[in-house]
Amino acid sequence: MNQLEYIRTSIPNDVALKIASSLQVKDVCALGSCSRFWSELCGSDYIWESLSRERWPFLGLLNGESSSSLQNQHSIVKGWKSFYVQKHNEMAFRAGNLIKFVEQCMVSDSLAVGDYLKAIEELSSMQLGYKDVEILLLKPNLSVFLNLIGLHYCINWLGVPAQYMAESLQTCKISERQVHVKWWKLGRWFYGFRMRDESHSRLVSLEDLATAKEAEVLWVLQRGAIHEVLQVQISTANSSIHHSCQGLLGLR
Repeated sequence: MNQLEYIRTSIPNDVALKIASSLQVKDVCALGSCSRFWSELCGSDYIWESLSRERWPFLGLLNGESSSSLQNQHSIVKGWKSFYVQKHNEMAFRAGNLIKFVEQCMVSDSLAVGDYLKAIEELSSMQLGYKDVEILLLKPNLSVFLNLIGLHYCINWLGVPAQYMAESLQTCKISERQVHVKWWKLGRWFYGFRMRDESHSRLVSLEDLATAKEAEVLWVLQRGAIHEVLQVQISTANSSIHHSCQGLLGLR
């Protein structure tokens, strides 16, 4: 008798349900594939309503929805599991459009700060939540620009605490991914003469940005090219190394 079968036969169903309700979505799905008993238990409304409200905490408030309209919406799709799948697919479709937009804007491993800020505004209009971003954008197989956009959106627009963001980056295995941010500031005036424009450059990890170790970089990315900041360039870490090598070899 395996461990799951032992649990099924040795503890009450309500206790087993409580155990399953403490799991994350992927673990609930994995457990539900073990047997008919676990499949029925892991498909219960009790579990999927909790998962739905955890992922979308303002579910009934978006677009002025009332609790009754939310219940009607969930009953149309016949159960909270179906509701979760439907809502996830909707968010995944929105995130997919954003991914296509960013990929189209990328040029030679770099992204213009205007397109970067536009992508963050698009995220806001799509009403993606923290969990949506974590599941759909904080993925190691996506461009680091998309990771950065998701991170920036969670910090500045959703107000997610630094500790939660750092934990998400660790869980998603992207905390050490890096971007190179370079910006030029208008030269200061000195005795009636304007000095040369100032060049600033940082190679930063996503974790450093999440924990405010590189607050100045996040500030530059948030503002973009405005006022004293003349230009902002965002590129991948590999692109940064490539350009540095070219400079050393005199190939620029």
